[in-house]
Amino acid sequence: MNRKFKLKHSSLIGLFLISVVSLTLLHCNLDNKRYTEWKVTGGTKENIRYSTLTQIDTSNVSQLQVAWTYRSGDADTANHSQIQCNPIIVDGVMYGTSPKLKLLALDAVTGKAKWVFDPQQISPGDKKFASLNNNRGVTYWEDGDDKRVIYAAGSFLFSINAKTGKPVSEFGDNGKIDMHDGLGRNVADLYVAATSPGMIFKNLLIMGSRVSEGSDAAPGHIRAYDVTTGKQQWIFHTIPQPDEFGFDSWEDTTAYKHIGGANSWSGFSLDEKRGILYAPTGSASFDFYGGMRKGANLFANSILALDAATGKYIWHFQTIHHDVWDKDLPTPPLLVTVTKDGKKIDAVAQPTKNGFVFLLDRENGNPIYPIVETPVPTETKIKGEKLWPTQPYPSFPKPFTPQLLTEADLNTYVSDSAYHDLVTRWRASKTGNLYMPPSTEGTIYFPGLDGGAEWGGSAFDPASGLMYINSNLMPWLIGMVEVKTEIPKNESYLQAGQRLYQQYCIACHGTKREGAGNYPTLISVNKKYDKNTFKELLDGGRRMMPAFKMLSSSEVYAIASFILDQKSEQKKEFKTAPVPIDSFRNLRYNITGYKKFLTKDGHPAIKPPWGTLNAVNLTTGNIDFSVPLGDEEEFKKKGINSGTENYGGPIVTAGGLIFIAATRDGKFRAFNKKTGKVIWETDLPTSAFSSPSMYEVNGKQYVVIACGGGKLNTKSGDYYVAFALK
Repeated sequence: MNRKFKLKHSSLIGLFLISVVSLTLLHCNLDNKRYTEWKVTGGTKENIRYSTLTQIDTSNVSQLQVAWTYRSGDADTANHSQIQCNPIIVDGVMYGTSPKLKLLALDAVTGKAKWVFDPQQISPGDKKFASLNNNRGVTYWEDGDDKRVIYAAGSFLFSINAKTGKPVSEFGDNGKIDMHDGLGRNVADLYVAATSPGMIFKNLLIMGSRVSEGSDAAPGHIRAYDVTTGKQQWIFHTIPQPDEFGFDSWEDTTAYKHIGGANSWSGFSLDEKRGILYAPTGSASFDFYGGMRKGANLFANSILALDAATGKYIWHFQTIHHDVWDKDLPTPPLLVTVTKDGKKIDAVAQPTKNGFVFLLDRENGNPIYPIVETPVPTETKIKGEKLWPTQPYPSFPKPFTPQLLTEADLNTYVSDSAYHDLVTRWRASKTGNLYMPPSTEGTIYFPGLDGGAEWGGSAFDPASGLMYINSNLMPWLIGMVEVKTEIPKNESYLQAGQRLYQQYCIACHGTKREGAGNYPTLISVNKKYDKNTFKELLDGGRRMMPAFKMLSSSEVYAIASFILDQKSEQKKEFKTAPVPIDSFRNLRYNITGYKKFLTKDGHPAIKPPWGTLNAVNLTTGNIDFSVPLGDEEEFKKKGINSGTENYGGPIVTAGGLIFIAATRDGKFRAFNKKTGKVIWETDLPTSAFSSPSMYEVNGKQYVVIACGGGKLNTKSGDYYVAFALK
């Protein structure tokens, strides 16, 4: 071969290799850049809450200082308002929400407000705003100069100009659409809102919803809207209709006309390259009694893979069949790459309230490791119930939280009499299996209704294959009660009020109106409401309480006479015009209240820790560490790291850190991601039941957290606080 040709040929090969390497590096850099920004709730559409920023690391995190603080000025301390928002940062502007769901645009360097949008300015006095939902994030979309922030407040979905804070008039009805519309069923009087932000795919905005968890629930169908006009483009029926796959998983062929829930309230993950949307769903309603919805109940309690462009079904995996334990999938799955037998596999990692992580192939939903259908108890005295005989148990990875409360686990950090009381109540309750059926005696739910995992989600470190997830170790004691389903003749207002309270209110506020958990006591509420303001409350709802528009005025006033203890009203004869009753709503059983299993002095019935941070190794299947998260002051003084109940999730960084707040003690902490050791903590102005965001502006790295308090008997706040190195 000619030497000149050889050299020329070698040069071409060299240039080709350099080009390939350059393109590869460019691709890596572009790919890497996604993990330096926070333009999407959860960091990226894979929802792994990971940042490659390294300016803040294990060597200097102790030097973090407050960079700025913003206060929105609208905390509602009387009604225990919160901020659960994981803010996004785009082009140096942070977008988040306030306790009353104002949309905020803040300078991400200074925290100064650029604009504030108040949703009530569009429709002042609209009762659809009275039931303001908690908000966990907003969605950003842009096309050239058209830049928008889209978010839900009340029953409305708003599209707001990201530059001006003004509604985008071409979107829906002058900037908003009503989420009641387009569900294919008359749900005008039912509660429909959104807790989590939508997902953008090309020109589509894909939305889930929050609905009631009672028998009056709207269906939780998933919908996509044209992001510019707000026009609905597709709908996926999470409760299948005739001729749709999954329809035969409901024994009653008319269930789809009546049953609600099966909603994707916790948000989505998206494989943008494959065009696949991953949607976790909750249980079908009512949460604890399935006598009106016999069958496996697809697509409740499922991981759904949908074609993001069309909403067409691709695959599903149901994590619980016929759920009567309120075990919604509480967070979107993480889109991860795991190594098995030396092979890289793109996977879905779905944490659950029961402490499982389901690992599934991203393309076909096949289990990466065996998932075993295991027999569970089915004997029940609850009339009309038909429990499913098996439930799926993943063999890999190991559960990240204990799954059974035994007598040996009961809290011994109490007096002898208090411990005896715990043992007595535990022995009188149904326990002994993760899927012990609900009962009139009371059933121990452990892990409880809020975890294992909860809506704060988890984080994944691609470099190590570790998944970090905080967990609640709070047992709950749920009892069932048979309710009257027939309306007796010649009732007084008191009798009607007591009957209706048992049907609609007892689940949240208890048999003695004492309240429990996140639900307030109704004792002495007559000091705050008269019958007319009480009616306004029930007509509009508020936060966790949906509106009760299905009730007639007479029924509302009857409930008011009972709850407000109006002696003169209680003596009146109850009369109301006959209205058609959906028999599917007329449930035979209700629960006696959302009650945690507590000691006499209000601590969890289980020995501490009561909250943990866990490192789940998705390569080995082991739990690399599990450490207490948070402190109860009285136990800290005794040298006991108790952990606390926690809400909100972690983020993990290439700088070796896990950042998480979430605890009721009002701390913000950084853990060493290899060891689980706390290496920095600071006091926040109020507890932060939210997840932090990580971003960089002008070469400086920040971490920001919303501090809204309000849960777990903490003071409500209205703060966003950002931290950076000096």
